Amino acid sequence: MRFDILTLFPAMFDGPLTESILKRAAAAGLIEFGLHNIRDWAFDKHSVTDDYPYGGGAGMVMKVEPLAGCIEAVKKENPASRVVLTTPCGRPFTHSVARELAQEPGLIIICGRYEGVDERVRTLFVDDEISLGDFVLTGGELAATVIVDAVARFVPGVLGCDASAHEDSFADGLLEYPQYTRPPEFRGLKVPDILLSGNHAEIAKWRRKESLLRTRACRPELLDAMELSAADKKLLNEGRK
Repeated sequence: MRFDILTLFPAMFDGPLTESILKRAAAAGLIEFGLHNIRDWAFDKHSVTDDYPYGGGAGMVMKVEPLAGCIEAVKKENPASRVVLTTPCGRPFTHSVARELAQEPGLIIICGRYEGVDERVRTLFVDDEISLGDFVLTGGELAATVIVDAVARFVPGVLGCDASAHEDSFADGLLEYPQYTRPPEFRGLKVPDILLSGNHAEIAKWRRKESLLRTRACRPELLDAMELSAADKKLLNEGRK
């Protein structure tokens, strides 16, 4: 899968895309990255990519011409890619959205800046709009990094174990159960006996119960959106004792 990122600050991606899992996945040819400096498509000698908004108001707006030139050039090389704009107006980015986007052959991610992009960019080129949440960042670069990282996890082979992406928090609508590793005891805190028992059926039951209880404690609205089975309701009731 290919990720093309359109940005005014390509150096912001030097660390996130060149370390850890993403670095290994790129080296293995599982994913590709393309960083494109929008300033390269500006027309004037100063490479201006923003201007004052028509109608007045605070801040600046990203100009349509440099963005149009950049998008069209990248789209020409990767015509099947989905064009995504990072913007507070977009749909909330969730686990299921990441899994959906991973089915695309490629993503072209536009990093918004300032007061946003000229509306004609959205009208002419954008296929999808994504927001990380109800807060404002100084630019879309951090949002683009999060999108790439979350989506890449669903590309086969990127993770050491492909099942990991499907067992993480939110994969089934719940938060993940508590995890433990060696040593079996640390500062008086012991690993639950059930996890050392070797009884896989009981371990699975324990993990499901803990996921339900943790979700009820930390994110109860997630449970409200689910249709719980009779077995799940029983586990939750046991947790109240």
